[in-house]
Amino acid sequence: MGEFRDIVKSIVTNVEKVILDKTPVIRAALAAVLAGGHVLLEDVPGVAKTILVRALAISSGCTFTRIQCTPDLLPSDVSGVSIYNQKTQEFEFRPGPIFSQMIVADEINRATPRTQSALLEAMAEGQVSMDGKTHKLKQPFIVFATQNPVEHEGTFPLPEAQLDRFMMRLSIGYPNIIAEAELLERTRVSHPIESLTPVTDAPALLRMQAAIRDIFVHEKVRDYVLRLVNRTRDSTHLTLGASPRASIALFRVSQAYAAVQGRGYVIPDDIKTLAHPVLEHRLILNPESRLRRVTSHSVLRDIIGEVPVPAGTSSWKSG
Repeated sequence: MGEFRDIVKSIVTNVEKVILDKTPVIRAALAAVLAGGHVLLEDVPGVAKTILVRALAISSGCTFTRIQCTPDLLPSDVSGVSIYNQKTQEFEFRPGPIFSQMIVADEINRATPRTQSALLEAMAEGQVSMDGKTHKLKQPFIVFATQNPVEHEGTFPLPEAQLDRFMMRLSIGYPNIIAEAELLERTRVSHPIESLTPVTDAPALLRMQAAIRDIFVHEKVRDYVLRLVNRTRDSTHLTLGASPRASIALFRVSQAYAAVQGRGYVIPDDIKTLAHPVLEHRLILNPESRLRRVTSHSVLRDIIGEVPVPAGTSSWKSG
């Protein structure tokens, strides 16, 4: 854990040079990366969603690609295309921008459902199939998709089944006035991201992804995860609760988050912190509740308040 903590601290410190006053978001995004999950960044324009991902990519020594989603974006513009080579008289596959390690799918809801499906298929399978051949994507492979929650004209909202593919949904939010003043000063001559350098590399990140699977989760904490998820399925406000994939996501990202916090074990507070970003976007309200202006956030908040937090254990470090 010593080397792990050092790398995590270096990555967070590096990203904080360009994303000010947002340490909890940085840690949550890094936890998703270490858990091998994809992230939906839902926020207004101009709050540094792309910069966050680019800073994480630079800091971790991973390749970075940005895909600008538009209605005329084709699936082949994402995954790649086969081109006929007249010299060899064979088709050659030209990889698309999806063949990178950290990717920003900017304004994913502006792409057509067909293009969204091509992107999400790569996210789910970690590979691209073209002309009967399978092309594996280089690991680590993490997609950060962005959405603007304000402007909906000309968009194609992600279906619930595709939203479920994202491990977490995060929002960065506006900086406070002190952080924004500091940002103005730092960007006066050039953007600080231009001076960022890697603090680790992709093979080390893969080793860290493997290491978080060994983070200890007490049986009571595991049961707490299951009770929270199962309670969403019984809620009278919800047509659809969280899926088993949500249970797995919450379990895995809690291991990564504990490691990011410098612990070798998960505590109940980790689960409470991560419940909203992991579960909220997976919940579907019934029509009655929508009319009464009930939100997924308030339903989940009430569930977290109702489900008893495990107690009676002096330490969560062992069984």
